[in-house]
Amino acid sequence: MSNYTPASIELTFAETQKDVEEILSLQQLNLKTNVSEEVKNEQGFLTVCHSTEQLEIMRSLTPQIIAKANGKVIAFALAMLPSMGKLIPDLQPMFDLVDDIEWNGKLIRDYKYYMMGQICVAAEFRGQGIFEKLYHTHKNFYEKEFDLCITEISTSNKRSQRAHEKVGFETIHLHKDHVDEWNVVAWELKQIAIP
Repeated sequence: MSNYTPASIELTFAETQKDVEEILSLQQLNLKTNVSEEVKNEQGFLTVCHSTEQLEIMRSLTPQIIAKANGKVIAFALAMLPSMGKLIPDLQPMFDLVDDIEWNGKLIRDYKYYMMGQICVAAEFRGQGIFEKLYHTHKNFYEKEFDLCITEISTSNKRSQRAHEKVGFETIHLHKDHVDEWNVVAWELKQIAIP
């Protein structure tokens, strides 16, 4: 457990090259390929490794929310706009899939949505409500422009699934690709009238 009190944790935006480097460093520590089976089962994991260039593109398109303690990035929640599929071709199949999912009588493409590209809290800061604070900071920031936040969670990442459900996400689709089996989950940022 960390010595920092929740009050000393600052939620802000990634603004500097140092922020980007610290996001990537935290990402590396929590990649599925870099953690033990025990950690995967108990703490969850990240699947995708971003490049500096990808993060810079993401940051240039929309603010990226991070949490800092003592000036160091200890958590991040990376937003991806649907237009990112064109800029990062590896992501296009995910956006194409999501666009064609039907939810509440409409295709997802007919909603204004963004993707949670990845969310992570450093091991020593877990259990302090930072995950929820990152998402609620996202909601406060993005609900003016978007109806939904969507993300994919590996079906084997039970901790992440539970944490997302606690925030308010619901599973809207299940699919399998060459990497894993995924739950696609959605979170309403504002009440949407159902036709």
